[in-house]
Amino acid sequence: MPDLTEDYWALRKDAGAVWLPRDFVRVAGPDARSFLQGQLSQDLDPLASGTAALTFLLQPQGKVDAVLRVTRLPYDEYVLDVDEAWGQHVVDRLARFKLRVKVDIDSLSWRCLAVRGPRAHEAANGHPHLAADWPGLQGVDLVGPNVTVPEGVRLCDLQAFEAVRIEAGVPVMGKEIDEKTIPAETGVVDRAVSFTKGCFTGQELVARIDSRGGNVPRHLRGIVVGTNVIPPVGARVEADGKEVGVLTSVGESLERRAPVALAYVRRAVAPPADVTLSWDGGSAPARVEELPLVP
Repeated sequence: MPDLTEDYWALRKDAGAVWLPRDFVRVAGPDARSFLQGQLSQDLDPLASGTAALTFLLQPQGKVDAVLRVTRLPYDEYVLDVDEAWGQHVVDRLARFKLRVKVDIDSLSWRCLAVRGPRAHEAANGHPHLAADWPGLQGVDLVGPNVTVPEGVRLCDLQAFEAVRIEAGVPVMGKEIDEKTIPAETGVVDRAVSFTKGCFTGQELVARIDSRGGNVPRHLRGIVVGTNVIPPVGARVEADGKEVGVLTSVGESLERRAPVALAYVRRAVAPPADVTLSWDGGSAPARVEELPLVP
């Protein structure tokens, strides 16, 4: 059985590693850069070989098809990685827009070892890695076909990783993000969108919302539960007797000594704000807070 307490503190205070379920997609060919530049929200031109950036892949109407990472490799080759089970979705989405361009799109059998904690960058020295810092937490990801756990780094359970992800306010596909999500709701537009690169699919909605100050009906927020009861995903967030949100991810923060969660909460509920969580057979007091929950 995993020792979740030791795993959590390794990730939070030292350096802990988790085999993170990710799908990898290779995009290569003479037109790879120009093709992806027109499809991704991130500007690829500043990317040097071996570096990566967060980006959105959007629908023409501006909602999210996927949030992913793009890594530039030598010789007109890029690797896109996305949360598990979304790789084929990315392949299919790119293929629909592949018109008269010399580009190959296929899946890769790569792995991802996520290392988080104050010692993450130091621990990854000598291992090919990508920077993966989160708000309030340093991190690197070791990716490729042959990845090993660095010496002196504790291998941790995914449940502990989920707790620190929630504390940092990092959204993932299938939980915080799906095809109905507007980029500005997620809190990562400043890291995933270039407003100077020129046109890309779905740009109009992103630019219009940004010009209006980023105002959207709801925002991703942190929830700190006021009891030791761990609410289920899907629990309702209620304020003044009205539903104002739904929990999308739930974990237990040893740093905050309380269960914590992520939820999209209506804009009218400005953090910090006291709310009630309700679900079939239970309820709990809670507080809506700005992210990250652990600075």
